[in-house]
Amino acid sequence: MKMTHNKFVSLLPAFGAWAGAWLSTAAHATNDLPGGPGVRQLNLPVGVTRISEEQHFLHWGMLIVCTVIFIAVFSVMFYSIWKHRKSKGYKPANFHESVTVEIIWTIVPFVIVILMALPATKVVVAMKDTTNADVTIKATGMQWKWGYDYLTGEGEGISMVSTLDATQRALSNAGGPKGGQVVDDYLLKVDNALVVPVNKKVRIITTANDVIHAFMVPAFGIKQDAIPGFVRDTWFRAEKIGTYYGQCAELCGKEHAYMPIQVKVVSAEDYTKWVADEKKKAAAKLDDPTKVWTLDDILKRGEKVYAANCAACHQANGKGAGPIKPLDGAAVVLDTDHSKQIQVLLKGQNNGAMPSWKQLSDTDLAAVASYTKNTWSNKTGQLVQPSEVLAQRGK
Repeated sequence: MKMTHNKFVSLLPAFGAWAGAWLSTAAHATNDLPGGPGVRQLNLPVGVTRISEEQHFLHWGMLIVCTVIFIAVFSVMFYSIWKHRKSKGYKPANFHESVTVEIIWTIVPFVIVILMALPATKVVVAMKDTTNADVTIKATGMQWKWGYDYLTGEGEGISMVSTLDATQRALSNAGGPKGGQVVDDYLLKVDNALVVPVNKKVRIITTANDVIHAFMVPAFGIKQDAIPGFVRDTWFRAEKIGTYYGQCAELCGKEHAYMPIQVKVVSAEDYTKWVADEKKKAAAKLDDPTKVWTLDDILKRGEKVYAANCAACHQANGKGAGPIKPLDGAAVVLDTDHSKQIQVLLKGQNNGAMPSWKQLSDTDLAAVASYTKNTWSNKTGQLVQPSEVLAQRGK
C-alpha cells in the first residue's frame, strides 16, 4: 500500500510527538551513584578495598597483555600473507619440523602465562583468607530479601531483615520514575542497611533459606554464592566511609530485581553508637510470647509488620497481583482455625512463592495474622495471640 504525500505529512506531528516522548524517556535525568553504578559505566569500579583495587589492576593488566598479543600475532600473520602472496611470485617453503620454532612457541607462551598467573593467584589467595576477622556477619538469602546476623565482634547478637525500601517498590509498581524525576538509588535503597566499621576486616558468611542467591558488592570486590544447606564465606575491609550498593547476582526467581544490598561504612565511634542503639531496639522487641494482647493494640502493630514485609507482594489493599493470591477474602485468612494461617506464615507455600517468615517474632506474626483477619473486607473480629504462634513453631 502506498502512502500519499498528504497522509505522510498528516502523520508528521504524531511521529514528532512520539519521538519527543521517546527521547525524553531515553534522556531521563540520572546521576552517578556514589558507592553504586555510574551513568554509562562499562568498566569495573576501582572500589574502596585493597582487593577491589587489585582486581581493577588485574582486569586492565590482563586486557592489555591479551590485546598486545592479539595485535602482534595477527599483524605478523596478515603481513606474511600479504607480503608473500602468490601474485608477487613468492613460492612457499617446503619443510616439516623446526625444533627451534617449537621450543620458542612453547616457552614464550609458558612464560607469559606464568607472569599473568602470579599476580592473579596472589589476589585469589588473599580473597579467600577470611581469618582474623574483626566482625563476622551471616548473610542469609531469602526470596527476596537478606537476613543479617552479627555473629562475632562488636555488634554480636544483632539481627535484622533487609528488604527493598517500600517507597521504591511502590515507585516500581507505578512504572518507575516519571518525567524529570531523578532517583539515583532506584531499586537499590533498603529499609535496614548493613552497617560496618571502616578499616576493619569484616567476614561475610553466606547461606540461603530457599534457592541459590549471591551476595555481591562491586565496590568491595566481593561476590559469593549463598546456597541452601551450605556455608560459604568472603571478606572485605572498606577503607573509606560511605554508602555502597550491591545486588543478588544469582537469578533467584521473579523478584530477583528487588533484592538489593546496601552497606553503610561508618567510623568506629559511629559504629559503636549504632550497635548500642540497635541493642536497645532489640531489647524493646523482646516481647513476652505469653502476653495477652487486646485487638486494638495488636492491630496497630500488625499494620506496621504488614507494611514492612507483606505489602510489597500482596499490596496495601490486600488484593495481590498476578500469581500473588489476595488476602482480602482468602479462605485461610477467614478460617477460625488460626493454625492454618500460622503454618503458612511459618513455612511458606507454593514452592517458595509465599516465603517463610519464621524469622519474625511470635508477636509480629500474631500481629500480622490478626491484622489480615480484620482489615479490608475481612472483619472477622478474630484475635491471634503470640502464644498460638509459639505453639505452632515446632509442628
